[in-house]
Amino acid sequence: MPIEHAPFSQEEYNRRLSITRAAMVTAGIDVLFVTDPSNQAWLTGYDGWSFYVHQGVLLGLEGDPIWWGREMDANGARRTVWMEDEQVLGYDDSYVQSTSRHPMQDLAQRLCEMGHGKARIGVEMENYYYSAKAHAVLTATLPNASFADATALVNWQRGVKSAEEMEFIRKAARISEKIVRLALERAEPGLRKNELVAEISRAALMGVGDDWGDYPAIVPLAPSGLDATAPHLTWNGDRMKQGEITFFELSGCYRRYHAPLCRSVFLGKPPQYMLDASKALTAGLEAGLEAARPGNRASDIAKALNRELSKAGIDRDGRCGYPVGLSYPPDWGERTVSLRSTDDTVLQPGMTFHFMPGLWLDNWGLETTETIVISPDGPAEALCNVERQLFVKD
Repeated sequence: MPIEHAPFSQEEYNRRLSITRAAMVTAGIDVLFVTDPSNQAWLTGYDGWSFYVHQGVLLGLEGDPIWWGREMDANGARRTVWMEDEQVLGYDDSYVQSTSRHPMQDLAQRLCEMGHGKARIGVEMENYYYSAKAHAVLTATLPNASFADATALVNWQRGVKSAEEMEFIRKAARISEKIVRLALERAEPGLRKNELVAEISRAALMGVGDDWGDYPAIVPLAPSGLDATAPHLTWNGDRMKQGEITFFELSGCYRRYHAPLCRSVFLGKPPQYMLDASKALTAGLEAGLEAARPGNRASDIAKALNRELSKAGIDRDGRCGYPVGLSYPPDWGERTVSLRSTDDTVLQPGMTFHFMPGLWLDNWGLETTETIVISPDGPAEALCNVERQLFVKD
C-alpha cells in the first residue's frame, strides 16, 4: 500500500520502528511478535475488526515489519498498512477454531523460514489477545527458540505523542466535547437511557465537520442513581428520574485516537454534599493540572489531587488516571503509567493522560475528568473545553 494512503508519514513510522528496536536491543530480543491490535496499528497502520482471531506483527532488528494473520484479513492489511504487499502474510482458514491444528503452527513455520528458528522471540504475555494456548503451541513448535516476556514493550514507546498524533487526539477531543454537551443537554426525567445513548453514539460517529467519528474502544458509560456507585456499568432501557445523578464517561474517537471526557448531571435539586464533593473534585483536578509539569512525576499529580479531596473529607487513594491515545476494544488506556501516589514515572512533554478521579461511593457516584497533555513547560493542558462542575437541571 502506498505510504500516502497510510494515517501517518513514513518519517513517523520510521521513528516508531527506531525507538521500538532500541527497546528490543535493551531487552535482548531478536524478533518481536506483537498481538495487541493497538500496537499493531501503531507500528504498521493495520486497522480492522479481526482481533478475535490470531494475528500479529513481526518486527526484527532490520527491515520492514510483517503483518501476519488470517488469509481473509490479508486484503484488509494490504489496504491499511504502510508496507508493501509482500510484507503481508496470511494463514489458511482451516486453522481457524480448529481442534486439530493451530495458527501458531503456521507462524512457527514462517519464523523458521525467516531464519528465526533459534532466535530470542519477544511475546506480549499479559495481553488480551495472546492466549495461553497460543503461547503453548508456539513454544512447543519452536523448541530451539527462546522466549522473552515483551509485555508493554511497544506500549511504553507510545507514551510521548508526536505532532502528527496530537493532531488526531485534538480532533477526538472536539468530538468528545460535542457528545458530552449533547448528553448533558438531552438528559431529562422520562427519557429512556438507551435512547440517550443512541443519540450520543450517532453524534460521536458523525464527528465534527470533516473529522468523522470512529468507534470508541469503550462503549458509552452512563449509569444513574445507585448504578452510578459502580464505575463500569453501561446503560439500560430505564427512564431517567428526578432526584438522581448520572455520570457520562465518553470519548470521541478519530482514526483510533481517543480523548476521554466525563461529566455528571443531577436532575432536580442536588444535596449539598454532592455539590461540595464536586467542588472538591474540581479543585483537585486543577491542582493536578498544576502539578502535571515536565520533570515532575506521575505521583505528583495524584498527590495534588488527594490533598484537595482530603480537605473536603474525601479519602481517595486509588489510581486517578492512565495514558491514552490509539486504542482498540476493550480499553482506551495504554496500560503503562498509572497516575497514583506510588508511580514515580517522570513526566515528559507530549505525554497524554486521562486524568480520571471518579468518586464511587455507597449511594451515588460522580465523575469529572479531563484528557491532558504534558506541555513543554508549565502546567498540563486540558484538551477539552467543558465546564468542570456538577451540572444541575432543576
